[in-house]
Amino acid sequence: MHAFRTHTCAALTSAEVGQTVRLAGWVHRVRDHGGILFIDLRDHYGMTQVLADPDSPAFKDVEKVRSEWCIRIDGTVKARDPELVNPKIPTGEIEVFVRELEVLGAAEELPLMVFGEQEYPEETRLKYRYLDLRREKMQENMKLRSDVVASMRRRMWDKGFREHQTPIITASSPEGARDFLVPSRLHPGKFYALPQAPQQFKQLLMVSGFDKYFQIAPCFRDEDPRADRSPTDFYQLDLEMSFVEQQDVFDTIQPVIQGVFEEFGGGRAVDSDWPQIGYRDAMKWYGTDKPDLRCPIRMQDVSEHFRGSGFAIFAKLLEQEGTEIRAIPAPKGGSRKFCDRMNAFAQKEGLPGMGYIFWREANGEMEAAGPLAKNIGPERTEAIRQQLGLGVGDAAFFLGGKPESFVKVAGKARTVIGEELGLTDMDRFAFAWIVDFPVYEKDEETGRIDFEHNPFSMPQGGMDALNGDPLDVLGYQYDLACNGYELVSGAIRNHKPEIMFKAFEIAGYGEEEVRKRFGGMVNAFRFGAPPHGGCAAGIDRIVMLLADEQNIREVMLFPMNQRAEDVMMGAPNEPTNEQLRELNIRVVPQE
Repeated sequence: MHAFRTHTCAALTSAEVGQTVRLAGWVHRVRDHGGILFIDLRDHYGMTQVLADPDSPAFKDVEKVRSEWCIRIDGTVKARDPELVNPKIPTGEIEVFVRELEVLGAAEELPLMVFGEQEYPEETRLKYRYLDLRREKMQENMKLRSDVVASMRRRMWDKGFREHQTPIITASSPEGARDFLVPSRLHPGKFYALPQAPQQFKQLLMVSGFDKYFQIAPCFRDEDPRADRSPTDFYQLDLEMSFVEQQDVFDTIQPVIQGVFEEFGGGRAVDSDWPQIGYRDAMKWYGTDKPDLRCPIRMQDVSEHFRGSGFAIFAKLLEQEGTEIRAIPAPKGGSRKFCDRMNAFAQKEGLPGMGYIFWREANGEMEAAGPLAKNIGPERTEAIRQQLGLGVGDAAFFLGGKPESFVKVAGKARTVIGEELGLTDMDRFAFAWIVDFPVYEKDEETGRIDFEHNPFSMPQGGMDALNGDPLDVLGYQYDLACNGYELVSGAIRNHKPEIMFKAFEIAGYGEEEVRKRFGGMVNAFRFGAPPHGGCAAGIDRIVMLLADEQNIREVMLFPMNQRAEDVMMGAPNEPTNEQLRELNIRVVPQE
């Protein structure tokens, strides 16, 4: 017999009744039923009920065990009485009568319980993550994550991609976030960096003649934490392809992502039609470049209805350049109570409020109500209603000014309205490609032109586009949005040195600086670089959606807390003086 087990705690069925078996696992809970002791014995695979009565030679040992002790038992498989069968677990037809018990690892008093659904502070859960991970939900989340990664790998190999690993220690490269720097012992005063992404290396692989590449890549960014973002590291499905256009990348990655969501989505609907929405349209219609298309609401510009109207606040706003009035339709939201609640929402988000109009029935006719309706009159109100396609029982909310001042709140309001009014289909995954990102933006205060998005994207129109107004230049850059989250980001790359130098020159970076920062890639492009492009899909975020979790730390094995601290291992910690001397580093105390 094996030293620890003949079966897992999910393997035994009525076919094994009468057999002597050996099981090992953790004591999930102990129950005393009138002198008969029952243990729910748990391992990674499932649960088996074991029992001992006073006639069992192991009864005294069973009396001593407590929750989360790690034990081995020998015993005889017995059939449960028909009325005691538990159909919820694979081993529900049987139980094991314990004849021998060995304690493999006793447990002290637990800082958090594994059995049950108790809530614990996040700091407690992260400090004792090894206990937290024993909980059923966490075990299922991590199994899901592992299965998703395996599925992605299979799908990429099936598409003719090979997996290659790129370096973890490299040079610092500004890619939109702060680097984690690593001091060099052999080169005092110099630093390596952990890669924010394999961006430059995967492009160099294309120059090296590898037609298709992918990897499950760790990425390191010194960022502020959010519910959907780790503050230190994350994993992505990273891929790159040669001799491709934007649509080729879409056609490659869609079956992979869609297939994963169909395989692990738990029966939720998975859209197969992925619309392509321009970045500026997404910001105008949804207030975000990662729209949740489960909500059918689309915002509209209604400035013309307020220009020169009796509502002085909006009328005066529109006299300023670059301002507009945007409407958020709210079907079924036509009550003063709901309108007041949304107005309070806007104030909580830092705006003065949101104007509104709602339509109701009065004396057998439709009537527009609310302060805005009184100020602008029936003709303008009716024109707004018709433009938005609304009727009795509906409402519309209005925000005005320069779009950048209110668009974020408008996008949040759209989401809240959709959910509160039951317009959002919560049992669905809805995808959209966001395309045509602007390459440049202008700083309103300094007037300086800088990159708005990925500086390595090929500008649409190539060199000709760069000779016009920089603010009109669009890039072959794209994101995939799903249910309000960005899942994929990528681009067709700028592989021509002369276009790259010109693109950076517009943003104020001279050729010498570009060569200094990106010398490896710029040099490589001098020797026959193919057109290439690719993308990366955030694995943590995908699993978070599939697991129906709101926080990314629920699908990561050992995440940092919100202050980017590992409270279990004590990181970051202070180096020893010897380590600092080896690295020729001196720490300057903070004032």
